[in-house]
Amino acid sequence: MDSTTLLLIVAAVVAAGLLAGAVAVLVRLVRTRRALLRAGLPTGPRWVFWGAVAYLLLPTDLLPDPVYLDDIGVLLLALRSLRAARPAAPGDARLP
Repeated sequence: MDSTTLLLIVAAVVAAGLLAGAVAVLVRLVRTRRALLRAGLPTGPRWVFWGAVAYLLLPTDLLPDPVYLDDIGVLLLALRSLRAARPAAPGDARLP
């Protein structure tokens, strides 16, 4: 086996691993979308959540990637907006 064949095998294994990871993330995103629809949230907070997911996946950031503070901040803001918009359960006294 020469080096070219070995390189192609390694590249195929890496590509298969990346594909498996992408499929796993896609399945989780679809489940999250269904959960958001079932929760009865208004459209605005759902768009904020999906915007935060897109920001996390896009290669451009406000800060370089070794510093994940901007990614964490965007995700926290999206989660706070989802929590603030969730419907209150009967008898649930939420703080304003």
